[in-house]
This record gives sequence, structure tokens and C-alpha cells, in this order.
Amino acid sequence: MSVGSGLQRAQSFMVLATGLYRASHLVVAVLAVVQHQRDSPLSWAGLAVAVSTSLLVFGTARSKGWFGTWPPLVDVVLVGCLLPFLVYAGGAHRPADIAWSMLLGGSASAAAAVAFPRPAVVAGAVVALVATHTAGYWPTGADVAVIAAHLNAIVSSAVLARVFWWYLRRQGSLLDAATAQALAAEAERARYAERIAHHRALHDTVLATLTAIASGRADADAPPVRERCAREAAYLRRLVLQQQADEDRAPGTAGAIERAVRSAESLGLRVNAQYDGLAEVPAPAAAALGDAVTEALNNVLRHAGTSRAHVTVTGGAGRVVVTVVDRGVGFDPRDVPEGLGLRFSVGARMRESGGAADVDSAPGEGTRIELRWPA
Repeated sequence: MSVGSGLQRAQSFMVLATGLYRASHLVVAVLAVVQHQRDSPLSWAGLAVAVSTSLLVFGTARSKGWFGTWPPLVDVVLVGCLLPFLVYAGGAHRPADIAWSMLLGGSASAAAAVAFPRPAVVAGAVVALVATHTAGYWPTGADVAVIAAHLNAIVSSAVLARVFWWYLRRQGSLLDAATAQALAAEAERARYAERIAHHRALHDTVLATLTAIASGRADADAPPVRERCAREAAYLRRLVLQQQADEDRAPGTAGAIERAVRSAESLGLRVNAQYDGLAEVPAPAAAALGDAVTEALNNVLRHAGTSRAHVTVTGGAGRVVVTVVDRGVGFDPRDVPEGLGLRFSVGARMRESGGAADVDSAPGEGTRIELRWPA
């Protein structure tokens, strides 16, 4: 189980702790059977039951992340309650001979205390263990002090395991709550920073242009002023579309693409960008999309022979598709050597992140680049 939330970490620790507790008891059981009961088939059978049941309980808990309902119940019945009688039937009639099977009852009670969510079920399991172990020790002639000490170990194992699990679960839940609050605060800071960035951009672009026109310092009919107004109008349209799609997009993806568009506009390219909802993608994929859009727009600036480009972004169900189109001079992709050009510079970026890129162009027909993630 991979480490995840605080609660998952607490669960992983308790599975490990109770598993090690059981392993320590199995070591004693193996040594006892090998040294003193090697000629008893029922003792070997009991040891096999204990080992196989332990693998069932803790193996499934490890693979699934937590205990199931039936494996711990099977463990309590077979290993905790019935095993001592099986060993006794195999000839272990003295307290010392049967002790290893009794010892496993402590780890059975600990696993039950952690695995069963309802206290009444835990109490029932502990009572069953106490009753059967008392009955199992009685025919061996064990002293009352020995029986009492063993029963105390069963009850104490359950109580301590339950307390440890309660504490770790509580701390894990508190950690998860604190993490959620921190993420919410970070998201709020990111939204605030984004608003500030938009305010500054509006102040430095749209408001500055309108102020210059209103004060008479700029001629609204002059071609440079008209071109600047067109670029800033496109920026305002993108800003409105992004705000409408906030719930459907990943900020990292939109931010990476927007930075690419703004960078191209700062170099004089007019970009008509449209966003139609962005799905959440991993950070490396968002960065690759942003870099690929930057390279595609740089290609328009360098080679297309046009001052305008169109960027369309669509997404949904974990997919993002970005299309960059220009109506420039175009080119024949077959004339570009292998390992060079857009197919290499843009395609390599997308492939490294698990995406794909298609370049479609012809002389005099402009260029169309489609970026997809995932491929």
C-alpha cells in the first residue's frame, strides 16, 4: 500500500505492528514444535494452520490497505480458540507443552481489537478467547497464577492495540484535516495572486491604452494603437472565458497556456485564444503543453509570415486538446530533415509527458498543430 493520507499511514502502521506481534509468536511456536513436539503430527498441523491463517490475515490487510471482516474472524476461531485443543489432542498435556498455542491467542486478540470496528464485536472476541483458553489450560493442571497471567496477556493485548489504533486514527484524521486546510489556504493564495496579476495586467495594458486615448496622447485611429487595442481586446475575451471555466479547468494547465500566449503577444503576434473547459492534468503534462504552445507560436513569428494566430483549447474527462493554427505561408513537412522542425521540437515535448502532437501544413495553406494529452 502506498503512503497516502494520514489515516492510511495509521492503518499501514497498525497492520505492520500487529503483523510483527504475530510473527514474534510464530517464531516461538516454530521453535517449540521443532525442539519438543517434532513427533506430533497434530502439532505440525496446528503450526501449519497458524502460519497459513496469519498469511491470510496480514497478507490481505497489506495488499488491500486494511483488514477485511472475515480473515480476522477466521483467525480468532482457528488460531485463537481451536488451536490449543488441537495441540492438546496431539499429546501436549503439560502447561509448558501447550504454551506456544496459547501464546498465539494474544496476537489474535490484538488483531481483532484493531480489525473489528464495533467495540461489542471486539469484546465478544476477547471473551471467546478467554473462555476457550481457560478451558484449554484447565486439563493440563496449570496453576491459577499461570492461567491468570495468560488471560491478562490476552485482555491487555486487545486493550493496548485498541488504544493505539484509536490514537493513531485520531492523529491521522487531524493530519488530514490540517492538510486540507493548508491546501485550501494555498488555493486561496493562488487565486488572490492570480487576481493581482490580472489587475496589474489590466492596469498596464487596457487601462493604460484607454487613458492614453482619453487624454488625447494617442490617436485612436492610428494603426499601431488599433493593433494594440485588438490585442488587448483578445486578452479580455480570454480572461472572461477563463473565469467562466474555472470549475472545469486545472489552473496549472490554463496558466501554462496563457503564459505562452502572453509571451507571443509581447513579441507582436496577435493571438485569438478560446478556452472551452480544461480537464485537470498532471503538472508535467501542463508544463509540456505550455512549452509546446510557446514553440508553436514562436514558429508562427519566425516562419509563417503572418501576424495572427489562433489557439483553441478544449478538454474533458481527463483529456486536453490544444490547436494552434495560422494562415501563413505554410511548408511541406516532407522537406524538413528528420530530427528537426516542429515535429521534433513540439512532438518530443509532448511524447516525453505522455502526449502527442500532429503537424499539418502545406505551402500557401498555413499550418495547423494539434497537441493532445494523453496521447
